[in-house]
Formats: sequence, structure tokens, C-alpha cells
Amino acid sequence: MRYLITGAAGFIGSKVVEQLLDDGHEVVGADNLNDAYDVRLKHWRLDRIKERENFQFEKMDLTDRKATHKLFKGAKYDGVINLAARAGVRPSVDNPWIYNESNSDATLNLLHECVEHGVEKFCLSSTSSLYGGDNPMPYSETIDTSRPLSPYAASKKAAEVMCYTYHYLHGIDVTVFRYFTVYGPAGRPDMSLFRFVQWIREGRPVQVFGDGQQGRDFTYVDDVARGTIAGLKKVGYEVVNLGSDKPHLLIDTIRMIEELTGREANLVFSEAHKADVRATWADISKGDKLLGWKPRVQLREGITRLVEWYDENRSWAKEIETGA
Repeated sequence: MRYLITGAAGFIGSKVVEQLLDDGHEVVGADNLNDAYDVRLKHWRLDRIKERENFQFEKMDLTDRKATHKLFKGAKYDGVINLAARAGVRPSVDNPWIYNESNSDATLNLLHECVEHGVEKFCLSSTSSLYGGDNPMPYSETIDTSRPLSPYAASKKAAEVMCYTYHYLHGIDVTVFRYFTVYGPAGRPDMSLFRFVQWIREGRPVQVFGDGQQGRDFTYVDDVARGTIAGLKKVGYEVVNLGSDKPHLLIDTIRMIEELTGREANLVFSEAHKADVRATWADISKGDKLLGWKPRVQLREGITRLVEWYDENRSWAKEIETGA
């Protein structure tokens, strides 16, 4: 099979490419390598896959309709997995326009090309941020997501709805994934576990928004990639949670990292951000029933791998901007 993977240098995208290649598929990977965060992370991920057999990389921007059309012209794809996205709750409050362009408009461009070129399967990366702050937990895919708390979540909701419209009008088979707090080696530096590892290892203040009692359904990147690939099967139109079904408190992850690094965290507490939710918790029964998927990597094992990766790449990973 031959697949188009967008966001191929991204945290999840690079893992999806790697696993597809391991399974013997051909992959075309697209990414604009933007500077939303330190591009050294993107190049590190890309370097691990770019020379592999059956992989072709295209640097391009999916918000450019002409460039997106060129990506499809003359190509035959058995499916598209759209993992290209502008991610992050807090930054989206400051610049909602770029989130709408990257997440909603780019998805529309891809869907249009799928129709034009007869691509029948489309997978979309969405987010647990859609569940907001008032829904009962664990979050089921059927509960209301009409009140997102950030432009990031709103842009992903728009992409989900557009996917359904193209499924209805053109018969595209669509699997939408709502990811829950993905972490692991070479992860996004704006995510809590990457930041905590860096700050604790380097003896820097550990910024905690709120009281540290927030719960997060941390999900290891390899598990998420495996679930995403499972979504290439024919389903009609389905939304599927990919989470661990085992929320952990932020403060507990900090204590775990302290133990693994042998360093004590210098905790600095500040007011919680309005766009942040108090807790996330995925109901993952649908993923099991529909795709035969369950997470395999437990939190301690995953954080151990993250700490090991950081130590192996500390010479430059310590310089990555993680903000506050």
C-alpha cells in the first residue's frame, strides 16, 4: 500500500511513518518544517526516516492549494493520514488565525484533493481538548463537543465537521482520532512532560499552572501511532479516542521524574490558564471494539524512555525553548 502522511516530521507523524515502513508500505511524507517550536526536534525525527527505502519526503505547506494539488497530481494513494497541525491550547489564544489556517483550511484542501483524485480513505488527527471542561468523565466519543474552550480546539472541531461533510457528500471513509496528551522521546517541547524533564534535569524552576492536581490521560507516542494506523481500515465515519484510560496527576509525574533523574524539582506554582481543562480521561472502549486497539506502554516505562532520550541528546535538548 502507498500512503500520504502529512506532518511527517512531527512527533506523531514521524512515528506513523516509521511503523508503516516497518510494515512494508510505501510512504510519501509532507511537512513544512515550520518554526512553531525548535526545528531541531523535527530534523532529528526526520533524519531517522528520510533515508529509508520506500519513503519520499516533500517539504510543502498544506495551506497552499496549488502546492497541495501538486502533491496529489499523478500520485496514487491508498489513504491519507492528516497529522499536520498547529498544536497547543495557550498559544492559540494569542494567534487564532494561524490555527484555523493550519488545522481547518489545510484539512479542507486535502479533502478536496482526495475527491479529485479518487482517494477513498482519510484519517484526521483531532484532540481531547474538544471535550471542554464540563463533560462527564471518562469522555466518550458521543458526548457534546460544541463548546471548545480554545481556538485550537475550535479549529479541530471545524476539521472534524468538514470531514463528516465530505464523507456524506462524496463517500470518503473517515476515521477521526481524538488524542489524549501524547508524550515520549523527542516530543513537543510545549507539553508538560518534556518541560518537566528538561527543567528538573537542568535545575531550572518547574512552572506548574494551577495546583498540580490536574489529571491528564497521558498516552505514549508509539501506542498512538499504532492506533492511528489501525484506523486505516474501512469504518464509514467514526470518531475514536486514543488515550490510556488511566489519568495521572501532574504532581505525581513530577515526583516520578525526580526519582528517575535523581534531581529535586524547584516547584513554582502560578494561576491556571483559562483555556486549560482541569482533567482529561478517555473512554477507550470504542477503539478496542472498532480497531482492536489498546495502549501497551505504562506511564513509568514511557517516562523512563523520555528521560533516557533526553540524556542521550542533552547537549542540544537542554537548549530547546520550552517557555513557561
